[in-house]
Order: sequence, then structure tokens, then C-alpha cells
Amino acid sequence: MASSQDPQPVQAAEALEHLGRLSLRDLSMEDLLQTVADLAKTVVPGDTETSVSLLVRDRPTTVVSTGRLAVDADEAQYERDHGPCLHAARTGEVVEIADTRTDRRWPDYVPRAAERGVLSSLSVPLLIAVDEQVSGALNVYARQPSAFDADAWAAATRFGPYAAVAVGNLHAYRSAHTKADDLQAALESRATIDQAKGVLIERFGLTPDQAFQLLTRVSVHANRKVRHIADQLVHTGELQAVPARGGGRTSRLTGEPPSAPPKRRPARTAPAERDSAGGEYG
Repeated sequence: MASSQDPQPVQAAEALEHLGRLSLRDLSMEDLLQTVADLAKTVVPGDTETSVSLLVRDRPTTVVSTGRLAVDADEAQYERDHGPCLHAARTGEVVEIADTRTDRRWPDYVPRAAERGVLSSLSVPLLIAVDEQVSGALNVYARQPSAFDADAWAAATRFGPYAAVAVGNLHAYRSAHTKADDLQAALESRATIDQAKGVLIERFGLTPDQAFQLLTRVSVHANRKVRHIADQLVHTGELQAVPARGGGRTSRLTGEPPSAPPKRRPARTAPAERDSAGGEYG
């Protein structure tokens, strides 16, 4: 009869089939990873929670989870910089804790996990971008000891490659997005600085290098970024001066550039000797 058969392999196969049909064009990266975590949870019978940990240059974070239990277990390991999920991410080894009440590894983590209700766990490594120091782990936390039979172990480890692709895409997307934002900010800053240099060149006859050096000096004195000094100059016509000594001042650009050396007056020529009678110069 169907009831006499173990349904776990069928459930795992269905979950993996569902995972294989997912498309990045239909889901955001976060939604895709959440689906990975949700499906992984269905693989293991009983009361479980799952998470996906991401390790970038050895700095860990939990990307998605199915519940507070998994987040707490992850963070307990991050605080101590060791534990099953970090070991899996760093070594590429699958790590199982059959019973946190008797396991002797990570002695300052497993008692705390047991106190929080995690009695067994399975962490599957995610190989993402080794050359960029990016790795991760798919973690399943159970509230029962010895929750992972052979079928659950096999299904969870088969999830690894799928989750690795998803997490790798998320990391690549975020990196590209950050680089694009940085590039846009750099282009906008450069345009503003060029405008400010143009103001200084026009008003004071400075060279482009001299104009930029002046902006830099004001930036150092004011402890503000050059682009902020340039933006203020472009929009208000004001540039904080760099005093020779003492405090600062704000100067509108209607004369000498701030901190510019004073113009030297031409030397006076000696008057011609007067004649002995005190007449006009000779």
C-alpha cells in the first residue's frame, strides 16, 4: 500500500524538480534564494528551519531564512567565528550534528544551540566564487535529534549546486549594482568638480591644475570631500577660505581667490636728486 512506503524520496524529487524549473527572469535574487530555503525545508521531515549563509572575504551573513531559529543559530556561530555552517563554507565539507546535546565539537556553540531548540543540523557547502573569496552554506536546523536520514542527506546535498548558482548570481548582481552606483557617483562628482574648476579659472585666471589644487586645499582645511566643496561653489558661488593663520571664513568669489598670496606692489623707483636749490627733479 502507498501508506506503507516512505514518502520522503518522492518529496525530495518533487522539490528538486521544482527547483530546476525556477527562472531568474521570473524571480528576484532574494525571492529565488527564499524559494531554495523553503524547498530545502520540505526535504527534511519534522520541525525544521533553513537558512543560506554567505561568506564574502570571510565575513558571514545570513542571506535568507525560513524562521528565527535558523537566524539565531547562524548568528550564534558568527559571534564566535566558528560552527558547522562556517566550517562547511570555509572547508567545502558537509557538516552534520546528530545531537547538539552530545556533540563535542564547537563546545561554546552546541550547548547554546541546544538551549535555543536546535537538536540537530546539516550544513551543505556552496562553492560560489573561490577566486573572489565568496562561499556559503545551505543550513537545515532540526528540533529533533538525528533528523537526517540517508534520503534527507542526499536531497540536501543535491540542493547545494542549485543554491550555489543562486547565491553566486546574487553576489554578482549586488557587486555589479554597487560598481554601477559607484561609477555613476564618480561621473557626477567629476562633472561637478570640472564646473567648479571652470569657475575658478574664469574668475581668477588660474590654470586647471591650480584650480584643482585650490579646491583640494579647501577640502583638507574644511575636512570635507572635494566634490562637496565643488558642489557648494557651483551652486552658491561661495568657497571657504584657507587662512594663513587663525580661523576660517567664507568668501564670495568677487576678488582674490581664498588663500591666494597678496599681489606684490611694483617697487618704487628712487627719486632723482633735487638740485641744491630744492627745485624740481632732474
